[in-house]
Amino acid sequence: MKSKQKIKPLSSKELISPCGMNCGVCMAYFREKNKCYGCRALNDWKPTTRVNCRIKNCEHFPKNSKFCCDCDLFPCEKIKHIDKRYRTKYHMSMIENLTMIKNEKIKKFLEKENTKWKCINCGGVICCHNGLCYSCQMDIIKSRKNLLGWESDKK
Repeated sequence: MKSKQKIKPLSSKELISPCGMNCGVCMAYFREKNKCYGCRALNDWKPTTRVNCRIKNCEHFPKNSKFCCDCDLFPCEKIKHIDKRYRTKYHMSMIENLTMIKNEKIKKFLEKENTKWKCINCGGVICCHNGLCYSCQMDIIKSRKNLLGWESDKK
């Protein structure tokens, strides 16, 4: 039987994945069904895509390192690919995140993330994938899911 893991605060460095994604602002982190606890969580709690991640399991990933920016090949094609996708779809950059972590260290990066993803209405966390606060805009999120038929199995 699986045991529940605690949700970590947005300022936790454990929520920053090797590729520079802040798992604390990811849609999968907020959802209730099939919740992901972040790329650094125990593997038995993660979707297969996170367990088999080509970036996290990269053969070039530096030993004793936490981030891809520590690799001599940074930014590699894998990082450039995910960066392009996130810049295009979600207006955020993994390369910028990793560069900031490398140049200004994780503490400064987390401070920026706390400001960037903080809801101005309630102080909750805004999801990078849909731009909604999962504290005060839950009704909007649920209505979107209903419109798309994502909630039909709960009736």
